[in-house]
Amino acid sequence: MFKILVAEDDAELRQLFCKVLTKNGYISIPAADGQEALDVLDREYVDLIVSDIMMPKIDGYELTKQLREAGIAVPILIITAKGSFRDMQLGFDFGADDYMVKPINVNEMVLRVGALLRRAQIINERRQTIGDTVMEYDSLTVYTDGDKYILPQKEFMLLYKLVSYPGHIYTRQQLMDDIWGVETETDPRTVDVHINRLRDRFRDNPDFEIVTVRGIGYKAVKKNEK
Repeated sequence: MFKILVAEDDAELRQLFCKVLTKNGYISIPAADGQEALDVLDREYVDLIVSDIMMPKIDGYELTKQLREAGIAVPILIITAKGSFRDMQLGFDFGADDYMVKPINVNEMVLRVGALLRRAQIINERRQTIGDTVMEYDSLTVYTDGDKYILPQKEFMLLYKLVSYPGHIYTRQQLMDDIWGVETETDPRTVDVHINRLRDRFRDNPDFEIVTVRGIGYKAVKKNEK
């Protein structure tokens, strides 16, 4: 059974989120702020974190930042009243996997939690499938429509990340940080070069395409769900 840590300083919301998650078959672990969340993580493994941003002691941004800097890749769903584009951008830049703005539909929260857990499981299995296209992480190989492509490492990692969560928008900086590393001095426009190569290579792929989200970044979409 999956364990989900809920970091939320509003006691009523924290209780509600935990109750809904428990009702849907998850083990929920409450934390009143980011520091309590870190204390929980010191004691036990969790599969996913639901976190508010505005919390005392350690806020959601700092919690996410500390976990990513420590190499902890647990999926993080931010649920917050901070609804501006800049707030959302900061959340993703710090390493959040998804972002919801309060007030939320708790049923949608459950759907997003399930999607994030499936994505994490796919990454752990190091194999990704979209339609009839299969990507094998360990061999950097893409199998599609009877063809086999062994990609350069950075191209494969970029494609694998985009396709692991179809429809999710990644900023250029987020892709740079995740694939080239936070300390890299490589020009962020390198992402554009790699995206163009992937587009050329998989132009006729029947299962997915890479879409530019003007002014933000990129996403992969299933061709039958555009």
